[in-house]
Parts: sequence; C-alpha cells; structure tokens
Amino acid sequence: MKILVTGTAGFIGFHLAKRLVLDGYDLVGLDSINDYYAVSLKFERLAESGIAQNEIEYGKLLQSKIHNKYRFVKLNLEDRENLEKLFEAEKFDFVVNLAAQAGVRYSIENPHAYVQSNLAGFVNVLECCRHNGVKHLVYASSSSVYGNAAKIPFSETDRVDFPVSLYAATKKANELMAHTYSHLYKLPTTGLRFFTVYGEWGRPDMSPILFADAITNSEPIKVFNHGDMSRDFTYIDDIVEGIVRLLTNSCHCELDRQAPEQTGDSDLRQNDGCSPYYRLFNIGNSQPVQLMDFIRTMEDALGKKAILKMYPMQAGDVKTTYADTTELEKVTHYKPSTSLKVGLEKFAKWYKNSTHYTEK
Repeated sequence: MKILVTGTAGFIGFHLAKRLVLDGYDLVGLDSINDYYAVSLKFERLAESGIAQNEIEYGKLLQSKIHNKYRFVKLNLEDRENLEKLFEAEKFDFVVNLAAQAGVRYSIENPHAYVQSNLAGFVNVLECCRHNGVKHLVYASSSSVYGNAAKIPFSETDRVDFPVSLYAATKKANELMAHTYSHLYKLPTTGLRFFTVYGEWGRPDMSPILFADAITNSEPIKVFNHGDMSRDFTYIDDIVEGIVRLLTNSCHCELDRQAPEQTGDSDLRQNDGCSPYYRLFNIGNSQPVQLMDFIRTMEDALGKKAILKMYPMQAGDVKTTYADTTELEKVTHYKPSTSLKVGLEKFAKWYKNSTHYTEK
C-alpha cells in the first residue's frame, strides 16, 4: 500500500514516517518546511530519514538515501495545482494529514496563517482524496477543540462548540469539513484529537523543550496560571501506535463506496464502532498531570532544579485536558500507557545528547 503523510518534517510526522517505512509501507512524505520554528530542526529530522537538505527543491520528489520505500517532497497544501498533480501521479491508498500551522498563542497574532494552511490547505487535501480514490484519510485534530469544558474526562461525543483560540476553531472546522466529505462522497475519514504530545525531536515551542532549555541554562521557567493547570501528556510512541492501528483498521477503511445511502446523519456522527465513513478518536494517556508535578518530574529526569517564575493564565490556554480513550480501546484494543516518568527519562536522555535546543 502507498501512503502519503503530510508534515513529515514536523514532530509527529517525522516519527510516524519512520515507523511506517520500518513496517514496509511505500511512503511519500510532504512538508512545506515553514519557519514557525527553526527550520534547522526540521532539516535535521529529514536528514535522519535520509533526505539531504541541499537536494530539496520545491515540488521535486526526493528518494531517501536510507529507506528505499521513502520519498519526500517540499510542497504547500495551499498549492492546489501541484498537490493535485502529486495525487494523480502517485495514486495513494491512504493519506495521513498532519501538516498544519501549529500553536495556540501564535494563532492570536497570526490568524491568516491558520486560514491558509489549516482551512484552505485541508480543503485541497479532501478534494484530492475524493477525486483520486483514496481509501482512508486520517487527519490531525486536537484536544484544544474541547476548550474550557467543565466535564472531564473529554469524550468524543461531548459538544465542542466553544473554542478559545483560532487554532482550536480551525481544528473543529476540519472535523466538520471531513464529516461533509464523508457524508456526501463516502470518503472514509478519521480525525485524531491529540493530547499534549511530547518526546524526542519535539517542538521547541512546547513546554517540555521550553522547560528543559530553561532548566539546562539556569533560566526561569514561565509557569502560567501560577501552576494551577494540568495536562494529559502523551508520549510520542503512543501517539504513533494509535495512528498506525487506526490507519488500516479494516472496519473503516475497506468500505464499499457503492453502499446504499444512509438514512440520516446519526450513523455517520460518532463512534459506535460501526459508523461507516466518519470517526473521531481521542489519543491521550488518560492520566492528567499537574503542571508542578510535571516540572518536578522534568527536574528529576535532567538532574537539575528549576527556577520558577509565576504568570497569570495566557489568552487561548485551557486549565485542564483529560482524554477518555474508551473508543480508541474498543476499536484498536490499544491504550496509550507510557508513564510521564518513563517518557521524560527517554526524552531527557535524547535531549542531553542534542545541541540545537540549548544554543544561544
């Protein structure tokens, strides 16, 4: 089977691509390599996959020097013409769309970047999947769609009508857009609501890297809401395992496109295990950790104490995230289980041998 993964110079996409090529899939990776954070890190990830920076040209497919079934192309999702050409030439079986303009706080300052990448770009992906016989589209949503919901843990059947950032609003919009294509065109789609992903090669704008940098350099950590926050931290390997299991899940992706029209939206709406074309899943550790406990665990992993500086809650942030993964477990027989202690120890071992995060 041939798979397209968008965002393979990014954190999750890099790890997923590595896993899929090791599993023997014929893989094309795509990324715009934008400068939301240091492109040097993105090029380092690509180099780990055998893609040389000096050979990358926009729109040109490159063969990995390490994996004979992995190719990469630099391309913007907003570039409809070249994206259509790629789909028509490659005839992908599956697509995993992880490419997006990331960041909650950044969306407040740069809204147009999110409209172009997360909305216009996603429409292009949906159209390309629709017109080229893609069997299954898996795409990244986010736990941010739950906003400041009072009910915990968060379940896929909860209402998500009150986003508190434009980033969250675009992810909610992606889910609605996917539902429309599933309903109208019988395109199998699966949205994945990720919960605070961390691990090796992580994003430098996320708290694990920010905290590790500050601790390493004896600089103060910015502790928002005076530490009264909790997050459902999920280790990267658990995220990748969940994606892989859902990607090829037979009850969803091997559907008869000529099946009779459904009698209503209820059989498309949510996860009863038999919904034929549209599904959503939380992927989280289901063990929310208080921010101060996270900092203490990070201190232990790095072997150094943190300097703390307290701040009020930031615009667009939420106080708590907590994933109900019942549906994921029911469909895949898998539950993310890496403890924060184990995950941060693996992260710290890698971090101590890296240099690009601690450079001044």
